[in-house]
Amino acid sequence: MKTVVAAPRPRPSAAPGPGRDRASPGRAAAPAPGVGWAEVAEVEGCSALVGCAAASPLQLLAPRPRGRAVWLVAASHGGGLVAGDAIDLAISVGAGATACLGTQAETKVYRDARGRGARQRLTAQVGAGGLLALLPDPVSPFGGSRYEQVQGFELAAGGSLVVLDAVTAGRAARGERWAFDGWRSRNEVRVGGALVLADALRLEAAEGPAVAGRLPGVELLATVILIGPRVEDAAAALLEAHAAAPAAGDAPVLSAASPLPGGALLRIAARSVEAGLAAARAQLAFLSDPLDGDPLLRRP
Repeated sequence: MKTVVAAPRPRPSAAPGPGRDRASPGRAAAPAPGVGWAEVAEVEGCSALVGCAAASPLQLLAPRPRGRAVWLVAASHGGGLVAGDAIDLAISVGAGATACLGTQAETKVYRDARGRGARQRLTAQVGAGGLLALLPDPVSPFGGSRYEQVQGFELAAGGSLVVLDAVTAGRAARGERWAFDGWRSRNEVRVGGALVLADALRLEAAEGPAVAGRLPGVELLATVILIGPRVEDAAAALLEAHAAAPAAGDAPVLSAASPLPGGALLRIAARSVEAGLAAARAQLAFLSDPLDGDPLLRRP
């Protein structure tokens, strides 16, 4: 099954890979299974979705294809990823344009009996003066699952980026707290071709004590990345607030902020999913202005 929104165009110039060979001039090749792309540009003073395509199990929806900001929603058939699924998404945000990419709900990663795992790769490009906000709901890995996620962001000088990357302990109500076989996530950000952030999280059940024992009382881990001139004031405020905040080991949410070139990195560990997401939402409340609404609270 293939979902196509707006006029087909050649995909953004992300690195070619399996299922993402470049289309011939003037013709958009049908994406391979699990592959998708989206292109956002500034058109007549507005941000506009000028091309978008995806193939099952990936779906791309565009509840707001034009306006002050384009809103895109990534979804999957069945509400999650099964063993062997491989999602490969490329997004381009042109100079001066604004886009937000979220999800319909938590991305579930189902049990993997054969050790094949599920994988997601995102490559994104942001032009000068552009802003991309990647705000998915958390990933929820089920017991016995295996998941790998790699996200790469290429910003032109003057481009801006916001990323929320979160994982829950899983189906805690069923006793599955950090019961997956493996979890790997990596975010890399380059600005003007220079690497400014390479951040990874690796949790393997077979390496060391049980993961649940390493994260006692923690139900959510999250990383927030802010980089670029359009978010630098918010990044500075975040750093200042955390520098002045007292450390409290028994707090419902533990967080720490570090400076990045032109931005900040925030790490969150929360004793409940709700408290952790509320803390992340509070730090990202400033986005309601450039995004013309709060995608963390509602869909347009």
